[in-house]
Amino acid sequence: MRTRTKMYAAAVGLATTGALVLSSGGASGHGYTDLPVSRQKLCQNGAVANCGSIQWEPQSVEGPKGFPASGPADGQLCSANNTRFAQLDSPKTPSGGAWPTTQVSGGQNYTFRWQFTAMHATTDFKYYVTKAGWNQNHNLSRSDLNLTPFLTVPYNGQRPPATLSHSGRLPSGLSGHHVILAVWTVNDTGNAFYACSDVTF
Repeated sequence: MRTRTKMYAAAVGLATTGALVLSSGGASGHGYTDLPVSRQKLCQNGAVANCGSIQWEPQSVEGPKGFPASGPADGQLCSANNTRFAQLDSPKTPSGGAWPTTQVSGGQNYTFRWQFTAMHATTDFKYYVTKAGWNQNHNLSRSDLNLTPFLTVPYNGQRPPATLSHSGRLPSGLSGHHVILAVWTVNDTGNAFYACSDVTF
């Protein structure tokens, strides 16, 4: 009898937790970039170790929308203000090495790809890149970025498929290590999803 009571209590607890997650919007839409590979994806696929909880939920880097006028605080752009994912903000991996980079060519078209674990009505996708001479030795800030997106993909409130690719021209005149900040702005909540990808021009 006690075992049955405990099982019932556990089931009620799980159902309540699930209802809270759903009602808070936490499960309404999630995604990340894997082209170019984002820091959260590098943690998830094991290319970077000791990342903490982000390795199990690369799709959860969600924060306030409105970047660059509002949105995550400087120094927390790659984690979207999520302290659980603070490892993503550091200029070094949790092991102290450099973040692996994707080779790209300035002035050439590049195909960006998002993976979604749940689809959400979408305003747009925007892509920003660090400026020439940016400070690579601190957490990413607005002052490091060209705050005019080099690519904007309107989505007009539609829901994306599970995998979405779109192409755009990378800026020319950059060389060496840079960071691309991708922002997926959700249409019907106050949030957006953020992904930082390290690239070499």
